[in-house]
Parts: sequence; structure tokens; C-alpha cells
Amino acid sequence: MKKFEGLLFCTDLDGTLYADDKTVSKENLDAIRYFQAEGGLFTFITGRVPVATREICDTIRPNAPFGCINGGGIYDPTKEALIWKRELPEEALELVRCVDAQLPEIGIQCNTEKHIWFNKDNQTMQTFRRITGAPFLTCSYEELPEPLLKVVMGHPEEAQILALKALLDNHPKAGNYDFIRSERELYEILPKGVSKGSVLQKMAELLGIEMRHTIAVGDYNNDIAMLQAAGLSFAVANAVEAAKAAADHVTVSNNEHAIAAIIDGLSRGVFTF
Repeated sequence: MKKFEGLLFCTDLDGTLYADDKTVSKENLDAIRYFQAEGGLFTFITGRVPVATREICDTIRPNAPFGCINGGGIYDPTKEALIWKRELPEEALELVRCVDAQLPEIGIQCNTEKHIWFNKDNQTMQTFRRITGAPFLTCSYEELPEPLLKVVMGHPEEAQILALKALLDNHPKAGNYDFIRSERELYEILPKGVSKGSVLQKMAELLGIEMRHTIAVGDYNNDIAMLQAAGLSFAVANAVEAAKAAADHVTVSNNEHAIAAIIDGLSRGVFTF
């Protein structure tokens, strides 16, 4: 039996696998290849939609399907298709209309299976496109051509994000959805019960992996459910305090080859389940 056989390792991308310069280090890539060669399944769970993950798939070459849309889907790159997904009901647009009317400076994007639609542009959405390379596709959120999977809203000012959170939390239909702050400038509407933790459990089920043999690493609020669900979890040193509190261990930062450090520790028996 190979050293990592029966293990499922899931990493977050931005701020975790990616260094601050948006690259994946050779040290991390070499460690991933070693983990896979020794029988382990290595993949990632991200807030991104599948169309925004092509470059990272080519780079790390996951040997298992990956979680996407902050837990709203599981994508198999070998089949080039979602093998499991949760959609937002059309009713969710009531919340979008409310935000658009009461907080007009908030940027809005609607994510579908194949596209990221920029419904209302602002500085945060422009930054998002620059970092992710997403094309500037526009349409009204009232006229989406595909089923809605999640809504991403954003603004560079903390006060606007806090006002957005308060507005959504107090909406009469807030209980029908989950909300998550995925980055400092981004706040998302997700189907009820969707999280990186729930999708990790679904991935393990589909792959026949026991939850106690899953490994997760992340850095931000939207990673907390995943860290709590995993059999063994790590927060990178640059993680927010809430993520560190949720993890079993705190490892080195995303700029210090965190994935390599974890896999080295697993190999040497430093970390146990």
C-alpha cells in the first residue's frame, strides 16, 4: 500500500496554494506530484466557477474532481462537466433587486455553470477581472441565459460591505439562503446549506473516502466550514484569526510553500488523524 493511499487532500486557492504574486511555487508542485505518486488524491475547493479554473487545473493537474462555486458544485476536469451542483432559485433575485435599489454602489456579478456575468460594474469587479482574467461579459441579472448558481457582490470600502451584510441578513427571505464573505471586498449569496464543508463531504462520498481521511487547508472565512469538516485541517499563517481557530494546525504562510510543508509533515508522521 502506498504512503498516501486513501487520503483526499483539498486546498483553497487564493491566499493558500497561490502565493501573493498569484503563482504556485515549484516546491508546492513537486510536493503535489509526490503526494499523488504515493496514492493520494489531491484537488482543490474554490469559490470560482469552472470556467475560471482552467489555468490552475493545467498547473496542478488534480487527480480527483474539484469543488467549486464555494461549495455549490463538483467539477470533473476529465469529463469537462459538473458532476454535482446546487442552483439558486429565481426567487434569489429578490435579494439582488433589494441590494441594487438600496446600495447602488455595490458591484454585482451572477455566476452560472459556464459564465461569469458582470451585471453591475465597480472598482471591485474590475479588480476581480484583472486578477482572474475573467472576460467582461455583461447582461441584466433579470435576463440570465442560464440557471443561477451564486451571486457575488462587492465594494472596496469596508463600510459598504458591512451595510450589504446587514441588508441581506435582515431581508425577509434571508433564511432561505446562505451568505459568505469570500474575500475582503466580496460577499456572496449561496443556496441554503452550501459551503466548502458540505461539498468536501459530498466529494468524499463520491470518491469513497472516509471523512476522517480528508485533509483541508485554507485562509479565509469561506474556508472555515471546510476546515471544520475535514479529518485533518490546516490554516496558513496568513489566515484570518477565525480560520486559524477552526483549524487543527497553523502552518507556514502561502508565500512559504504551505502545501509542501504539510505534505512533508504527513510524510514524516508529524501530523496524525
